[in-house]
Amino acid sequence: MGLIHIELFATLDLVGQAPGGPDEDPVGFPFGGWQAPLLDQGTGAQVGAAYEGTDALLLGRRTYDIFAAHWPHQEGGEDDEIATLFNSVPKYVASRGGPDLAWAGSTLLGPDLAASVREIRDRHEHVKVVGSLNLVQTLLREKLFDRLDLWLHPVVLGVGKKVFDGGEVPTNLTLLAPPAAGPKGTVYLRYGLADGTPATGDMSAPDRGAGS
Repeated sequence: MGLIHIELFATLDLVGQAPGGPDEDPVGFPFGGWQAPLLDQGTGAQVGAAYEGTDALLLGRRTYDIFAAHWPHQEGGEDDEIATLFNSVPKYVASRGGPDLAWAGSTLLGPDLAASVREIRDRHEHVKVVGSLNLVQTLLREKLFDRLDLWLHPVVLGVGKKVFDGGEVPTNLTLLAPPAAGPKGTVYLRYGLADGTPATGDMSAPDRGAGS
């Protein structure tokens, strides 16, 4: 069985909407492209490394449309490596409509999204979910993910779709690597899904005292 790996770019108040550009998801959102001023060479290299081993993409409809309009035209350019990867691997699209899947290697998932994702995980080793906030809510709710990469950027927007926006359920995660900070203040956190649900305790209990 492979891994479902969610990759998300977020602000400190966990807004994940339209990081890439002003036309990405503009309805009611004035900050499209908020990520661009915070990118640096080191962070770009980390993002590229995060896609190593990816053998399939799992995308929501809006993210798919953005990627399909962009990546087929980027091979041979500055982003050739990731463009070549994205253009070559299978793309699975979650949509309630009938999208035009003209990007080579694209497949529309069936109405039972959870079952479709489980089939994809059985078929591939490393399935990457990028953006696709509506799809992510389903994956969080069903605990249909194995890894969560969260790139936190030093900006607060106060408006926009959030990473955890109605799909979250009580879930334990484990930190898989030490946090990594870029020179502009972006912090990279890599988590894995853990067993069980969050425990509770009493901070005033005697065994919480100094030296315990």
